Amino acid sequence: MPAGPGIPNGLVIAGRDLVETFSHASGPGGQGVNTTDSRVQLSLDLATTSALTEAQRQRVIERLAGRLVGTVLTISASEHRSQLRNRAAARERLAALLREALAPEQVRRPTRPTRGSQRKRLDAKSQRAETKKYRQRPGRDG
Repeated sequence: MPAGPGIPNGLVIAGRDLVETFSHASGPGGQGVNTTDSRVQLSLDLATTSALTEAQRQRVIERLAGRLVGTVLTISASEHRSQLRNRAAARERLAALLREALAPEQVRRPTRPTRGSQRKRLDAKSQRAETKKYRQRPGRDG
């Protein structure tokens, strides 16, 4: 992966850290649908991979906790008819997930309302109060 937010030097995952398994994919495929293993499952054990630093490892495990089985992240791809294209799609999806998980959290800095917006809000409140005041029954003196 190229350098980006949370990955200043980029990220290279060694081929030995990835485990690919192939199986029959459901869906279109013609005569070869029952004979070709075009579905790809790509697995990466986040606890043992050498591509991540300890801080990155903790961040990824924390953010992807719902998708993990233990510490293993598994991605399936079966949208293409060819195994090669499914392998590429699974690797792209893995890269996108890791890039998103490693990106630093966006912190919202609170801002103050502008003077114009405050004035507009107070004018609307006084207008509403005036409207309600005219709905009341007249007093004894009026």
